[in-house]
Amino acid sequence: MAALTSSAVVAPAAFQAAVQSSGAASKAMSFSGLKAGVAKTSEFAAKTVSNSSRVSCMKVWSPINNPRFETLSYLPALTDDMIAKEIRYMLSKGWVPCLEFDPSGVVFRENNSGPGYYDGRYWTMWKLPLFGCTDASQVLRELAECKAAYPQCYIRVLGFDNVQQVQCMSFIAHKPF
Repeated sequence: MAALTSSAVVAPAAFQAAVQSSGAASKAMSFSGLKAGVAKTSEFAAKTVSNSSRVSCMKVWSPINNPRFETLSYLPALTDDMIAKEIRYMLSKGWVPCLEFDPSGVVFRENNSGPGYYDGRYWTMWKLPLFGCTDASQVLRELAECKAAYPQCYIRVLGFDNVQQVQCMSFIAHKPF
């Protein structure tokens, strides 16, 4: 141990003391305090909305017979053109489209056996994922076939990244009601 410490070479420090240049002496700005706020006028109050009892533009979501699924399920039903745009986005990212359907559409747990128990978390896949799909019309054709075969089911479109092996996107394309 002593041999190691005696043979160690220490480089000289390359520090230099800070020197203030005489030509550019900096002056410290003094703090003048906060400025007085501008009084809000009654015109401003008429334009704003508060969350008081006078407000009637708030809508309460009813949880009774009104299931919600993913982000887009809070919007009105998607048209075929809107679905095609979502699918085009999916294809532009290189994701593989896939269709799934389920009669209830709700994720549930019947047997609470622990965190590794996957009861009711998966929907039934419609055919196989559309590997090699390059056009949104191909997915819309499959969606129409699935609607005709299972009109009473919820149908969702998934975007699957086959490189990362993860689901990247999902939205409800058909609701049975």
